[in-house]
Parts: sequence; C-alpha cells; structure tokens
Amino acid sequence: MTTHSVLIPFLPTRPEQILPYAGLVHWTQAHRLWQGQSLMVEPHQGFVHAAGAGFRVPTGLGVTLMPLRHPYEAALQARSLALATGQPVTAGFGPGAPSLQQALRGAPYRSPLTAAREYLTAVRGLLAGEHVRIDGDYVTCDAQLAPFPSAPVEIGLGVLRPAMARLAGEVADVAITWLTPAAYLRDTVLPALREGAAKAGRPVPRLTAMVPLALARKDRTAGEIALASNSAHLGLPHYVDMLRKSGIGITGTDRELDARALVEGRGFLSGDVAELVAQLKEYEEAGVDEVVLNVTGVANCYGPQAASEELRTILSALA
Repeated sequence: MTTHSVLIPFLPTRPEQILPYAGLVHWTQAHRLWQGQSLMVEPHQGFVHAAGAGFRVPTGLGVTLMPLRHPYEAALQARSLALATGQPVTAGFGPGAPSLQQALRGAPYRSPLTAAREYLTAVRGLLAGEHVRIDGDYVTCDAQLAPFPSAPVEIGLGVLRPAMARLAGEVADVAITWLTPAAYLRDTVLPALREGAAKAGRPVPRLTAMVPLALARKDRTAGEIALASNSAHLGLPHYVDMLRKSGIGITGTDRELDARALVEGRGFLSGDVAELVAQLKEYEEAGVDEVVLNVTGVANCYGPQAASEELRTILSALA
C-alpha cells in the first residue's frame, strides 16, 4: 500500500512557517513531513521547532547535501531529530551539484558513487552504535556515536539514474527520487534497486518519489506552474539526462518549452482532483512505496496558503 506524504513547498525563513504543513501531517492521513536541503532554516532545526510547538510527526530529509557536513555530524543530527521528536526519521543524503562540491571541498567528487557509498556506510555504522573506521577516498572517520535508544532512523539516498539506484540497493534503506515519471521508476529505477539489493544480499530499499503536481484551474497554466517548480532542475545535466531516458524530450536550454514537455510526459502532474488521483495511482502501480506531494510550483506562483489548501484538497481526495 502506497503512503502519501507532504513536502514543505518553499525554503522557510522563519520556523513557524513550517507549522501549517506539520499540522497537515498531524491532522490528516499524510504519512510524513519532508523538506529538502535549505540554506535558510535548516531542516533538522525546523522540524525540532515544529515538535516543540506540539507537532511531533515523522520526518524526512530529502535530501541533505553531503558536502555540508561530516558523516559523524550527519548521524548525530539525524539521531538528535529522532530523539527530539520521538518519531521516525528518514535521513536522505545526496552528493549535490559539482559546483557545490567544488565550492565546499575545493574539487568535485571524482566519483559521486564512491563518495556516497563511503558516506552512507559511515552514517549507518555510527547510527548502529559501531566504532566506524574508514579511511576512504572521500570519508575519514575513526569514531563512535555514544549509543542511546531513539526512534528509528532510516538511511536514504537520492537517486535519479540506474548506477545510483544500484548503489541504493546495496547501502540504503530508502531510495529518494525527484521529478521521475512513474514509468521510469517502474522500468529503470526499481530494476536497478533490486539488482543492487540482490548483489548485497539485503532487502530491496523502499522507494520514495517526490512528485511535483498542481490542480488544474481556469486561471492557471500547467506549464507555468511546472516551470516555477522545476526551473533550476531543468538546466542541470543529470536531470536532463534522466528526463530524456524517461522519454521526455527536453532541450535543456528552453525552459518554457521544457516545462510544457514535462507536463506532457507526466514528470509534472496536472489535472482536476479525479485526474490527479488517477495519475498518482500510476506511481503505486509502478511499485512506489511513498509518494511525496510537492506543490512547490503552486507556492511559488500563488503563495504558501494556496499551497497548503491545495495539499489539503488532494489529501482529502486520496483518503
């Protein structure tokens, strides 16, 4: 059974802005509250603020960027969040763009796959209470996180293409995708996840898909909202490659044309309530375990209150 969760559809500049979305998870059937990497209110602190305000809900970090913190700090922050909320945490990680890697490390990762393998291996061991000894190409750690019981912390890996999906199958509990059409998940990502899990002799990770969407209205243009949601991603080489592999023929240069192609190719979902429910059903049929409703485009075009109302409407229909 596929669960449905909520993504905070903007980067909060004040922690109280998170509360309406935490309330949606608290008061509806939404499974988890997610936030991507923020350089405003950092996700761990924002979620703890919500817990302090009375909204102790399961949370997902999807994804935080590896160059920002050492694996020890990553494990410490994830467990601290689980301790503060008393609820399960999905701690997702990703290598980030080469430009970020260059800015913070002095050079991009020569192998993002190796960097992610070392990073997640260290975080997993630390959260398990092990003394982690790694002297790798990208991660050095000779330390132990003091054991203490907490709510469960799952390790997630951001996944777009088959190689990272195979790695997630080997080392992650959850594969987290963004902007990936249902058919691409079914035909490309899930087989790679299964291949990696079989190689490592472990269960296939759960698959969580961040799905951008918006209700169709007479005063709206789906392409405009898709562009407001994903303009930056449509210019990044790894997203362009993934979308082309999924059958969406984007140019990588003409953002408006590419946004329309995204809608036509079901990378961005648009329709009335019944149509959105049917389109989201395709993710369940594709084998996705958790769909995260992403109304960032609505928030960017019409504001956070409109985004909150949109989520409430969609969640009610899904119920």
